Amino acid sequence: MTDRPIVVLGATGSTGRRVTGLLREAGHPVRAASRRGEVRFDWNDASTWDTAVDGAWGMYLMAPHELPIAPELVARAVDRGVRRIVLLSSRNIEAMGDDRLMAAERMVRGSGVEWTIVRPDWFNQNFDEGFFRPEIMAGQVVMPVGDVRQGFVDADDIAAVAAAALTGEGHAGRSYEVMGPRVLSFAEAVEIIGRESGRKVRFLGLAEDYRAAQAARGADRDVTEAEIAAFTALRDLGNVEPNGVVERVTGRPAKDFEVYAAEAAARGAWRD
Repeated sequence: MTDRPIVVLGATGSTGRRVTGLLREAGHPVRAASRRGEVRFDWNDASTWDTAVDGAWGMYLMAPHELPIAPELVARAVDRGVRRIVLLSSRNIEAMGDDRLMAAERMVRGSGVEWTIVRPDWFNQNFDEGFFRPEIMAGQVVMPVGDVRQGFVDADDIAAVAAAALTGEGHAGRSYEVMGPRVLSFAEAVEIIGRESGRKVRFLGLAEDYRAAQAARGADRDVTEAEIAAFTALRDLGNVEPNGVVERVTGRPAKDFEVYAAEAAARGAWRD
């Protein structure tokens, strides 16, 4: 490592702020970049890119929501000194046909510098910080994946793996599939949240449930059908198995979903 900074893109997001915190706690210089961060960075404004990446040694790279990663950004970062890139991707993007993230992975692999790809399963924090929270509050979570078991993983653990890859050795050229210590169906995860929060929440896991819920929200029918096809492909992969990546990379065990739910409930995450 050097005394040059690590730039964290999306530094105010679920994983970005955690990566930033972990790096600073370990004494590494960090450039926290986002639209509302210490250093302004906006994917839609290329004039902000150079300030964010110039002179940085490493980069935590997140794909902007529903937008592709611009090849020009990665090229600029490398031209201006970045020598290690850690990309936040996602598990099973091939099966789900996520062209955006597959392109991002190809770009990072072809960047000409050290790279590591972090491929987490479903974030625990989707339930208290993200898109499932309104459904928890409304008492009904709808996702067309049936009863297949997923490797729900805490954002703290995702960030810890990313921070290790950014600062340690032996991670270059690796893709890490990051999961929690045990697998759960969505119904089981929702039941745990209901128990810890004291809320009554049910899970609906059929395609027709999702279709009806999306129609009620006014979602585009073609988009809904594409989403159902992707989630059906995920379901058809079957149950996953814990792989111990968090412990191997970070030296500590991954956080159990029940611990996450209890902590979130204690913070008031699901209070009215």
